[in-house]
Amino acid sequence: MYQKSKRKFNSFIKAIRFWYLWLSLLFVMPKALTPSRLKALLLALSLFFNLYLLFSLHAPDYHITRRSSPTTRRHLLFAIASSSRSWPRRKHYLRLWHSPASSTRAFAFLDRAAYPGDDDGAAPVIVSGDTSRFPYTVGGGGGLRSAIRVARVVKEIVDRGEAEVRWYVFGDDDTVFFVDNLVQTLAKYDHDRWFYIGSNSESYMQNVKYGFDMAFGGGGFAISHSLAKVLARVFDSCLMRYGDLYGSDSRVFSCVAELGVGLTHEPGFHQVDMRGNLFGMLSAHPLSPLVSLHHLDAADPIFPNMNNTQALEHLFKAVKADPARIVQQTVCYDRTHSLTVSVAWGYAIQVYDGNELLPDLLSLQKTFMPWRRSRSIEASQYMFKMRDYPRDTCKRPSIFYLESVVSNNHGGIWSNYTRHNVENCSKENAIKKLKHIRVISQKLELDVEEMKAPRRQCCNILEPSFNDSMTIIIRRCRDDELISMNI
Repeated sequence: MYQKSKRKFNSFIKAIRFWYLWLSLLFVMPKALTPSRLKALLLALSLFFNLYLLFSLHAPDYHITRRSSPTTRRHLLFAIASSSRSWPRRKHYLRLWHSPASSTRAFAFLDRAAYPGDDDGAAPVIVSGDTSRFPYTVGGGGGLRSAIRVARVVKEIVDRGEAEVRWYVFGDDDTVFFVDNLVQTLAKYDHDRWFYIGSNSESYMQNVKYGFDMAFGGGGFAISHSLAKVLARVFDSCLMRYGDLYGSDSRVFSCVAELGVGLTHEPGFHQVDMRGNLFGMLSAHPLSPLVSLHHLDAADPIFPNMNNTQALEHLFKAVKADPARIVQQTVCYDRTHSLTVSVAWGYAIQVYDGNELLPDLLSLQKTFMPWRRSRSIEASQYMFKMRDYPRDTCKRPSIFYLESVVSNNHGGIWSNYTRHNVENCSKENAIKKLKHIRVISQKLELDVEEMKAPRRQCCNILEPSFNDSMTIIIRRCRDDELISMNI
């Protein structure tokens, strides 16, 4: 299409040039010209000359409209903000999603060089530049001057001049990225245009304090290479104006705003401004790929009977098998036994007795606590719809956690889930003897257009009726299919 349009445009320009030259020859033949013909000739010359200027000066930029190659891991460059104090105990987060053998590129920025053995292959360590000349006027001891150093990582990573970078991605040393999902998310956008992509906090109070239109740094954010290069050139001047701000992400946002660019919101980035049990959030994730998780030091292990590290490593077994489907919620119904089953793939399955309507299951259960330990109403308000999580464990749905994942060479995946038993709580219904659930699915691979308009998938519970095990198949929904009990 590009070559055909270009040929048509070039032919048009050649035609204009031909007529322009031909009429010019007539102009130098005075004997053939009468006053009326001269006037007509001048009008024709003027017309063709203006057409020539119009199409030559405003011709389409075919380089910009030409389709580029697909965005891959190699096109992303991660800049991870850390410190010599936190790096030794948090670098294991980086190893979950990055390794020297992978095509992922990442640098960790520290305040000083790591001790021997502290870098041990997690990521190359860069010592940040001196920022003592920049003002820092945050009062009341509420912040740290290191916020300037962390903010300036935006400039320092661009100034390295690394090749083939389409997106610069920024996060903290306790940010866990799901890189394949991030690649798919960013592929929706043109990296040659100015984009600032991320998400705000889950906490209403945090957004009131720091800004609803700011990408929170712990959840991570991405800046297109075209914007990043301009931002790097002007960033130091912004740091001189914003000495009174608390965090590094506020400084980045302020400078991006001065360039006239707003936040492009992607719900897969998670600041995780909450504490305790994240089950309610992970079991009802938005219809968007999971891109990042932050503040995991302040959260309980996401799987029972494991520590934090073991639980995340267990989750990444499913991530490696099918990254796009991780914690994606699928709901199916068993009309025969009057059961509702909510699958957060690769994490957990909830089985409800009775008919639970889909819109109710999409809201988050309040299993977690506010980030700010405060009795104020604002501290317990969030940016999403909530539903209660019963205090009585016997009134909660039966929960089955991921046990194992197996895949074949043809994209088929079997994930197995085991019941999490609650003491002194028996259910006198079809769920009572259910101990294992197997989910069969095909690896979820969405193209760019499907990413722009995602649709939740459907599932079926296989018959004959189960006893101690259940098998579920996840599939694409039919065009007119509704996710309901169909009573």
